[in-house]
Amino acid sequence: MEHCGGGLDFFGQFSVAQGDPQHDVATDLERWVENGAAPQEIVATKYKNPSNPSDGALRTRPLCPYPQVAHWKGTGSTDDAANFACGMPERGSR
Repeated sequence: MEHCGGGLDFFGQFSVAQGDPQHDVATDLERWVENGAAPQEIVATKYKNPSNPSDGALRTRPLCPYPQVAHWKGTGSTDDAANFACGMPERGSR
């Protein structure tokens, strides 16, 4: 994620919402190994202040399992992961 300067900062390195599989990669992996439930998406976050995540998120986006990509649903803020859905890429896009 760091290769895109100014992009999203975190996707599970630490968790503000520990135990929430969409935001806590360790919980998601544990659920996959122990229950066979593969992750459907993980939410990546860009914090207002990466040194203090409790200041809140600037932007969130879902990370989808390959080959799916995140598609904006057409309504709501493009800075909120809830307004995106994972799906197959549109034909002709890369």
